[in-house]
Amino acid sequence: MTKKSLWTELVQPEDRQENFQSLANGIERASTVVFKNVQSMRQRNWRDKAQYSYGLQGTPTTRKLERKLAAMEGGKHCILTPSGLAAISLTMLALLKRGERVLIPDNTYEPAAEVARYMAANFGIEWAWYDPSQPGSIEFTANTRLLWTETPGSLTMEVADLPVLAAAAHKHGALVAVDATWSAGLAMRTFDLGADISIQALTKYQSGGSDVLMGSIVLRDDKLHNRLLDANTVLGLGVSPEDCGLVLRSLPHLRLRYEAQDNAARKVAAWLQEQPQVEAVLHPALPDSPGHDIWRRDFSGAASLFSVAFQPEISQARIDAFVDALELFHVGFSWGGAVSLALPFEMNKTHRDFPYKGGLVRFYIGLESSQDLIDDLINAFKNLN
Repeated sequence: MTKKSLWTELVQPEDRQENFQSLANGIERASTVVFKNVQSMRQRNWRDKAQYSYGLQGTPTTRKLERKLAAMEGGKHCILTPSGLAAISLTMLALLKRGERVLIPDNTYEPAAEVARYMAANFGIEWAWYDPSQPGSIEFTANTRLLWTETPGSLTMEVADLPVLAAAAHKHGALVAVDATWSAGLAMRTFDLGADISIQALTKYQSGGSDVLMGSIVLRDDKLHNRLLDANTVLGLGVSPEDCGLVLRSLPHLRLRYEAQDNAARKVAAWLQEQPQVEAVLHPALPDSPGHDIWRRDFSGAASLFSVAFQPEISQARIDAFVDALELFHVGFSWGGAVSLALPFEMNKTHRDFPYKGGLVRFYIGLESSQDLIDDLINAFKNLN
């Protein structure tokens, strides 16, 4: 048989029933899973994903999605969760005990910090901020067990030097978990750069339809996978086979969407750089954006998510009016679908000292014409004059 590439494997249908062949992914639903006999029920292994015990532990549909996602990222195991945030929470709950410490980057997705705060207040873990752009300044204590990383930062877009961070963490006996949602399992080889755990919000590009909530945790290590799987079982986390079917339907064209939106976003970002109302465009693929050299070394592409820092004399009210004036960009959290989004943030209300003093707008570029999006921005900029 001819050897097939990963992307051919993702597109081609898996073998189905002998008397029925289809190009569509079937959806197997179950709460109760029946056994051939009592002996097979008693010999079941909840951890063995080749077996089926109960709907919460998965069906052939969820297993199929897990296999494909693990293969995409160069991992061995995948655990599906009800959301990206659930993947974050599960990872911290599984790996941290009372008195142990997690380090959180100061440019992280804010709900990740909220998980650490909650666990500190209720379960006695310790946590601290660190600056991912200054890996030499990170303080690893004897009880540090986990280094959390997000690259690039979901608002400020700095790119972390993952190999350096991972080497420092491993030297001190800490694991490295990476929120790699921006790279979508495509643009960064997370494990090859030193990570132990890769987290994705499948809600974003993998879904592609702005209609599914799901997350994933991909790992290579068997023991680490079992620790997370045990916690997942205790917490009773499961995902809908119907939602898995929607993600499976989107995976074959994920790469095409990602590349097309990457190209469009670079055009829009370059245009925004030339506008006098803009102080900085924070897009890792732009040469003067923070972490560009690391991005060029470690990434093969860029997401269509970037941020714009406006000139400090432009008030937040005027920035809000600018966003409201956009017709093709909609105001909403999350991203990854076909429709472009714009979301303003007041960076002076965050915990970190952001180098740009003006307001920030995070843009997500969808599948619309890039020229139409630029025309929409031209009209909206009139509200800033």
